[in-house]
Amino acid sequence: MAVPGRRAPHVPILRFSATLVAEAICEAVWAAGGEPVTLHGPAADPGAELPGRLAHFDGVLLPGGADVEPERYGADPDARTHDTVAFQDEFDLAVTRAVLELDLPALAICRGMQILNVALGGTLVQHVEETDTVHHNAIHPVSVSAGSRLHAIVGTETIDVSSYHHQALARLAPELTATAVASDGVIEAAEHRRADIIAVQWHPEDRHATSSTDAALFADLVDRARKRKDSR
Repeated sequence: MAVPGRRAPHVPILRFSATLVAEAICEAVWAAGGEPVTLHGPAADPGAELPGRLAHFDGVLLPGGADVEPERYGADPDARTHDTVAFQDEFDLAVTRAVLELDLPALAICRGMQILNVALGGTLVQHVEETDTVHHNAIHPVSVSAGSRLHAIVGTETIDVSSYHHQALARLAPELTATAVASDGVIEAAEHRRADIIAVQWHPEDRHATSSTDAALFADLVDRARKRKDSR
């Protein structure tokens, strides 16, 4: 299972820059029976060889991370957009496009869902105003669309999710369908109409060990990857 790394310019224990993956992501994939492998992006032309490299994998997990540069989706910067990383945007967009090209099973989480929407021509809300639903560092309920792939995975129309974001999907890309929403209308999940990609705005890795619906997302990804492997 490929997991695109996050580049960090300074990692004290290593003395140099590093490519990192959240331990919770790796643990969630491992607990579901998968083998997480950090996908490194070279600083020069990170997308040039990605289709060939990703062809060796059976699935991809697109993780969370920093804000996406507004110019990627044709918007002027909002003062509340912060911590953007040009290289990371280039790498993650290239990975996402390679996933689509190869039709790889994928689960996109938080920023991963936002990158997917941008890659397909959608836009983002640069700052979500908090209402009765708190999106930044909170647990809140979402409503799941009956008949969706997500509903088949979690088995219920209402779930509690661990949320940590201040940006969200605005204009949904034409190739995506919204399959879960929060009470304030924020899109919480989307599915590709053709490709084998499920995307969620929340962080299922936070509670995968205690929440059956969160664990089910990783089990589903590993199952889809295993079926791809068996069909080769």
